[in-house]
Amino acid sequence: MEELLATHRKQAKDLQNQITGMKKQATKSSRKQVVAKCEQLQADLKAKQTQEIAELEGSSSKEEEDEVTPEQLLAQLSISENTHTSVVDDVITATHEQPKKRRNRQKEKLAKREAEIERIKEEARKEAAVQPNLQKIEQEAIDKMCELNKVIQIDIKPDGHCLFASILDQLQTRHPDFKDTHLGCDIYKLRSMSCDYIRDHKDDFIPYLFDETTMQIQDIDEYTKEMETTAKWGGEIEILALSKVFDCPISIMFSDRPQQKFNETGELPELKLVYYKHSYSLGEHYNSLHDILN
Repeated sequence: MEELLATHRKQAKDLQNQITGMKKQATKSSRKQVVAKCEQLQADLKAKQTQEIAELEGSSSKEEEDEVTPEQLLAQLSISENTHTSVVDDVITATHEQPKKRRNRQKEKLAKREAEIERIKEEARKEAAVQPNLQKIEQEAIDKMCELNKVIQIDIKPDGHCLFASILDQLQTRHPDFKDTHLGCDIYKLRSMSCDYIRDHKDDFIPYLFDETTMQIQDIDEYTKEMETTAKWGGEIEILALSKVFDCPISIMFSDRPQQKFNETGELPELKLVYYKHSYSLGEHYNSLHDILN
């Protein structure tokens, strides 16, 4: 256990050094992504170390039990040569008639591990009880801003496509000619349109493609291929690209900082989205904002 804890301390120190380096190299535009990545790395390390401790404690608790056979029992009794044969027979018979029940070590090990997991969960619940309810704080702040701006939140399915689904809802709501000029357009088409624009204007997007894992600039072709063919979450890069594609501003409402607007010089009506960091269990999420009709 001492060796494992020493390893954990070194891992924590190395991770802290890595995080410090990542934050120093983060640009203004990539700071949000870098901070989110740092938080994820810390959570992953904590979960990994907790599991390793639980596994070590489970394996170290295994005990060997001595099982006495009839022959061993006879040896312990130090039967002399003059002992009557019937005594030996009685001992053997008694031993066979009342066999010692074997322990189910595998079952005991599983029970101990489950108990350890439950202990960790209970500690987490106690810790959470004294922490601020970030989800509640965030939702209350957004509700208040929506009231002031006379908009309502439209729930979008949190499935990895929420940004594109929110923008699609906004285009259909705020751009009257969209359905006619983009017949059959869906979230996958929006993914392709944003990626096409990024590839055609690579120089404009290089500052956004800082990879906090490798501390290098991501390859644009690899990035857009993944964005276009998977359910990878969209972010600032795709918002900027689509604001250019549709020649309109796109504004993002946050609970803890001022509204961010992309392509403010766009000619067509503004698209309005809201961003959540804590309110959804899967993580970051976007919803669409509709105006309140009088």
